[in-house]
Amino acid sequence: MGKVGVGQKWDAKHYDEQIGYVSKHGMGLVELLQPQAGERIIDLGCGTGDLSEQIRQVGAYCAGMDYSPEMIEAAREKYPHGYFRVANAEEFRLDPGEQLYDAVFSNAALHWMKRPEAVIESIEKALRPGGRFVAEFGGSGNVGAIVQALTNELDRLGTDWEARFPWYFPSVGQYTPLLEKHGFEVRYAELYDRPTPLGSGGDGLNNWLQAFAGSLLAGIDPQQQAEIVANCASALEPSLYQNGEWIADYRRLRIVAVKK
Repeated sequence: MGKVGVGQKWDAKHYDEQIGYVSKHGMGLVELLQPQAGERIIDLGCGTGDLSEQIRQVGAYCAGMDYSPEMIEAAREKYPHGYFRVANAEEFRLDPGEQLYDAVFSNAALHWMKRPEAVIESIEKALRPGGRFVAEFGGSGNVGAIVQALTNELDRLGTDWEARFPWYFPSVGQYTPLLEKHGFEVRYAELYDRPTPLGSGGDGLNNWLQAFAGSLLAGIDPQQQAEIVANCASALEPSLYQNGEWIADYRRLRIVAVKK
């Protein structure tokens, strides 16, 4: 559900082995959610299910949902006792007679969804009155230096990348009115810088681009793709490569809202 982008393909094994920091940083968001035993919670854009499992550990029922069949298959293999399903956040609805949920949780997923109002409508319809929506995702300016370096290279090649730009990075002022429009009271909203080590030493930037920039590189000759990655690394090294580690310029938008 969460990991959606035009032309974006998801390699669940690569995601788990090289991009594990996504779930690691989500642990703090689970603490903000404060799941309780007996609650019904949706993990929207659950990826390979690590945070869904953390939520289940407290005794809550957690339905993990993701747009990617590959991610859901991996989640089911890792946590066979859990519940996971493929669904599109922009249009999913509960099954007839399905009980409403106490919370919808989402970590590092909503920035892949280019129709935010449709997503918020789906969330609102899944929640009981008083139910909470707790999310963190890429906000305004997220990975700005990486995006600039990458799009500079695509411009050099004459590639029309704007039509397939995969991300939605809103500001607080852009996102919170959408929640209010659809019946939510926003209790907390923060846009903050979170420099993020990409792991894997010198391979970190390449792994990040492989995992997340697939739609922008799709259709480009593999040799040219390698040249793009090398040129991006050269441009970004002075600002983002520190002590043998790539540090991505993440900016995150964190939201807590309650359905009226």
